[in-house]
Amino acid sequence: MRRTCPPHIAALFRNHMSKDSNQTALLWIVAAGFFMQALDTTIVNTALPSMAHSLGVKPFVMQPVIVAYTLTMAMLTPASGWLADRFGTRRVYFAAIMIFVLGSLCCASAHTLGQLVIARVLQGIGGSMLLPIGRLAVLRSVSGEQYVSALAMISVAGQIGPIVGPTLGGWFVEAFTWHWIFLINVPIGAVGMFAVYRYLPRATSTAAAPFDLAGCALLSLCMIAFSLAVDAPVQSHRAVWSTALFVVGLVAALSYVPYARRRQNPLFKLALFREPNFSVGLIGNLVCRIGSSAVPFLVPLLMQLELGYTPLHSGLMMLPAALAGTVAKRWIAPLIRRYGYDTFLLVNTLIVGGAIVAFALISRGTPIVVEIVVLAIFGAANSMQFAAMNSVTLKGLSHEDAGSGNSLFSMVQMLAMGLGVSISGGLVSVFSDQWGSATLGFRMTFVCVGAITLVSALIFRRIEETQAVASSVKPATVGSQ
Repeated sequence: MRRTCPPHIAALFRNHMSKDSNQTALLWIVAAGFFMQALDTTIVNTALPSMAHSLGVKPFVMQPVIVAYTLTMAMLTPASGWLADRFGTRRVYFAAIMIFVLGSLCCASAHTLGQLVIARVLQGIGGSMLLPIGRLAVLRSVSGEQYVSALAMISVAGQIGPIVGPTLGGWFVEAFTWHWIFLINVPIGAVGMFAVYRYLPRATSTAAAPFDLAGCALLSLCMIAFSLAVDAPVQSHRAVWSTALFVVGLVAALSYVPYARRRQNPLFKLALFREPNFSVGLIGNLVCRIGSSAVPFLVPLLMQLELGYTPLHSGLMMLPAALAGTVAKRWIAPLIRRYGYDTFLLVNTLIVGGAIVAFALISRGTPIVVEIVVLAIFGAANSMQFAAMNSVTLKGLSHEDAGSGNSLFSMVQMLAMGLGVSISGGLVSVFSDQWGSATLGFRMTFVCVGAITLVSALIFRRIEETQAVASSVKPATVGSQ
């Protein structure tokens, strides 16, 4: 006689299977969003010379295309959590993908540099919410024992983006046009929006605490002013404009201190800076990343404009750095346990800075094997540097301060990326005009940005080993590159 499963058992089984399938779909949705964001930060670099030619401008004035995107993400990242609480995770994540796709379409339709920069701002608005809200959706839907595994899966997508980005960008430029580096986001985003609508639960809005709009405005003004001070958009009286913008940024930053003391729930509590390693790590990250963030921008330009490489060839040359960085991640924890954060960061910072300076020696006569070795050394050391800096900065924060500290840390990371591109692009232009040689311009720029990275070694010497190193090595925050 055939046995049948009791109805309540069958219902429990169906609910369990449905929950598992929804969680799997959620992870794929968030991973796809992270992939789009990570891909877009690297795919543009190899296409910059072709984009500049198409838009009728010089390659070294294309920095705003990258800076506008990273700066927009830096300004809006702190608001992502509040938006998710206020309007619901599902609704905001759907809107983030839609805005990102619309921004991508506008980028592909741009006919002038100004139009492209505005489109990148729109794209950055969507990109600023993809990872934070996706991570929040996973946190709220996945059980505690599965959360680490879920974040590990998402982080893989973030690692794949920088690996395939430069090569894919070069291939699109050669096989089609540069417009396809943005159009590729459209089908991915369309599938993502359908999946969000289909699989994400209908989360209702909650009574979110009032958002600190004034505090966010002060810090945003600070970041914009500093970025424009480095690369002032005016040619006449440029030094005066840069000085004035720097003063505005400094005043905005200092004004936040008394403001945060008076407000009950400021955007970022000043108590964060009582943790000494957080302050040291934040400053060290800013200085170190200015140099290391210049490399993905400068190297493709060097290879295409000075070495005569095609866009695809220059994209393929970036693979050794990305692959070496992925492999090197497994060495971080053992090395830190053995030598401690202070010694590890001191030595590794010297390696990163030295590798950046070594790019100044690359010329048309340099064997390709040497180029690959330098790129691989930089990629491996830079990957370990980022992970160690992330960990030492955040490891001492309390549980209640971890979210706020990570948000501020993310803002500083993206600010440093924009500053690195602005400073390096400006230096190449200045040195090239001064000596009448683009080759010397590149060489001197690599020396300067390498020296900036080396300065951060002095900052990391102030790290305090306040607890057992073996127990304090944590995985790098998802999305922290």
